[in-house]
Amino acid sequence: MPVRTCVGCRTRTSAVELLRVVAEVGGSGPVAVPDPRHRRPGRGAWLHPDPACLRLAERRRAFPRALRVPGSLDTSAVQHHLSAGQPPAVAQDMTDAGSVPRQATEGKQVDPS
Repeated sequence: MPVRTCVGCRTRTSAVELLRVVAEVGGSGPVAVPDPRHRRPGRGAWLHPDPACLRLAERRRAFPRALRVPGSLDTSAVQHHLSAGQPPAVAQDMTDAGSVPRQATEGKQVDPS
């Protein structure tokens, strides 16, 4: 299981416990967008799904540095995601549709008869 560092509190933890954030180009400049399924393309920054860690990351200006974006980022989409109380989805347990857990399959199934 990969270990990542939260850009807010700088604590290392499992990636499944963190929210991935990516930068996208918006109408008024770059925007930080939450990626709870860990599927969006591009460089990601990792954050605990906690408003306190988000405030620390904003105060330290960690998102532009981690995402390698010049200037500042609009983090309102991440704030909205955290205030909605949505826990980060476990990426490896979800299908591409995101609704049904994937079943582990190992090798071929053999008829026991």
